[in-house]
Amino acid sequence: MIHISIPGREKNIEIKNLLLDLNGTLTTNGVLIEGVKERIDILKDKLKIFLLTADTFGVGKDIAAELGIELIAVSGDNGSNDKLDFLNTLNREHTGAIGNGYNDELMLGNAAISVAVIGNEGCSFRALNNADIIVHNINDGLDLFVYPLRIVATLRG
Repeated sequence: MIHISIPGREKNIEIKNLLLDLNGTLTTNGVLIEGVKERIDILKDKLKIFLLTADTFGVGKDIAAELGIELIAVSGDNGSNDKLDFLNTLNREHTGAIGNGYNDELMLGNAAISVAVIGNEGCSFRALNNADIIVHNINDGLDLFVYPLRIVATLRG
C-alpha cells in the first residue's frame, strides 16, 4: 500500500491497486519500454498491479508474464467501459491508474489517482482531460508511485 497525504485535500489516499494500460503506455509498437520492468518490480511489493489491454499487437500475455502481473483482456470495441467495469470490481478509492488512450478515459477519470502518459504513440485528449497528472513517459508515471511525494508536490492545494 502507498499512503498519500495531499495538503488541501479532505482525506488521505491509500493506494492498494494500480491499473496499467499496455499499448502506448508501457510499450511502443508492442515493445516494452526500457526501465518499466525495474519499476514494476519495486511497486509489486506495495501494490496489486493489473495490465488492462485490448492487445492490439498481441503481446499482452507475454508482457504480463515478464512483469509478473495479472492480465485483464478488454474489448477492442468497448474497452473504455470494460476498464471502468474492472476498476469498479476493486475499491476505486484505493486504486491508481496509468494510461494514454481513448479507452482509458473512464478508468483515469474514476481512479483515486490517475496519470496520463504522452509517449511516442501520443495521448488521447480525453485521457489527458480525465487524468490528475500528465507525464511525458511511462517511467516518470511509475516513478510517481515509487516516490509518492512527487504526487503530493503536484496535487497539493
